Amino acid sequence: MSQEIPLQEQVRKWFRSHLLGREVELQELYDLPQSELDLLMAETAEIRSDGENRARSHGRWCTAGYMLELARIIDARRAEV
Repeated sequence: MSQEIPLQEQVRKWFRSHLLGREVELQELYDLPQSELDLLMAETAEIRSDGENRARSHGRWCTAGYMLELARIIDARRAEV
């Protein structure tokens, strides 16, 4: 699936996941096992739903939103196959 990564998503952008115990780069989302993708979606959704996170760390809040939306798109594509 990694051949389908658009150029704009190949820019180095990462999210430090506490649930996965590591940093995840944007392009890695395409290759994550479904269980890890699910954990990442849960973690980023939690960050996005907490208004205090936005005020405390706006950059992390924005990155979590981008990661969450891309993970949802990948998840939906996998469900179609």
